[in-house]
Amino acid sequence: MEQTLTGKTALVTAAANGIGRSSAEAMAARGAHVIATDIDGAAVQALADTSPNITGHQLDVLDSAAVEALVASVAPVHILLNCAGWVHDGTILDCDDAVWDRSFDLNARAMFRVTKAVLPGMLSSGSGSVINIASIVSSEKGAPRRFAYGASKAAIIGMTKAIAADFVKDGIRCNAICPGTVQSPSLNDRLAATGDFDKALAAFQERQPMGRLGQPEEIADMVCYLAGDLSAFTTGQAFAVDGGWSI
Repeated sequence: MEQTLTGKTALVTAAANGIGRSSAEAMAARGAHVIATDIDGAAVQALADTSPNITGHQLDVLDSAAVEALVASVAPVHILLNCAGWVHDGTILDCDDAVWDRSFDLNARAMFRVTKAVLPGMLSSGSGSVINIASIVSSEKGAPRRFAYGASKAAIIGMTKAIAADFVKDGIRCNAICPGTVQSPSLNDRLAATGDFDKALAAFQERQPMGRLGQPEEIADMVCYLAGDLSAFTTGQAFAVDGGWSI
């Protein structure tokens, strides 16, 4: 059965690049009206120019007032994809209060903030799908030098299950996706920051059982499944899409 999202409105955070962009494109291709948001307003507007089903909005998910204003200004949201995030490289000994706060602000508190703003509209309509991008590096798996990142992504899984439990009788579903290492502009920046891009890329590929990195489109396919009616009996789950890294 082919998944269709016709008639649904989807709000996507961090939609300018990577998983967010591919997911916005994939949902639009399946008929959804996609409200694509990103702190980079020019980039998200360029995305909107590629499809009549996408509108672009500049949004800082760390700004509560801006989040509330945007949600109030758009059509009721049926699908929410929380995709904003940040990766800190380091152990607990490399983590100070500023790193810890930024990790939780962008990876967890932003999801709390956006979801809280969107949920009343979903409850009014009696249905909705919230999809949170967590990570396999979380409560699912530890990885070297990902202390603050793993802790904050674990929090996302906890929030996902709590939201699912609280609203399971109200037509609201909430699930998380736990990607492995996925090719993206932000990953390329982190590889380049090591000083030897090719060596760092080879190391990332070597730790993948499939011998390659994931592609954003592969995560977008899971997003579309969780967004639509084919997953109507699915809530409170954390789906590993990691090329076997967690086996």
